[in-house]
Amino acid sequence: MQNDFPEVLQVTHVQQILGIGRRQAYELVNSGQFHVIRVGKSIRILREVFFNWMHG
Repeated sequence: MQNDFPEVLQVTHVQQILGIGRRQAYELVNSGQFHVIRVGKSIRILREVFFNWMHG
């Protein structure tokens, strides 16, 4: 499953992976639970960082 996604995830990918809504996904990425990259208003998450967080 992990390799089905690009190396740099967008918030929409987080939504798809976790099966959550847009608002919940933005709350999660803004929670500080894992490192995110901000490019202007865009938020990006390294796939490895996200899946490591998800798997604990």
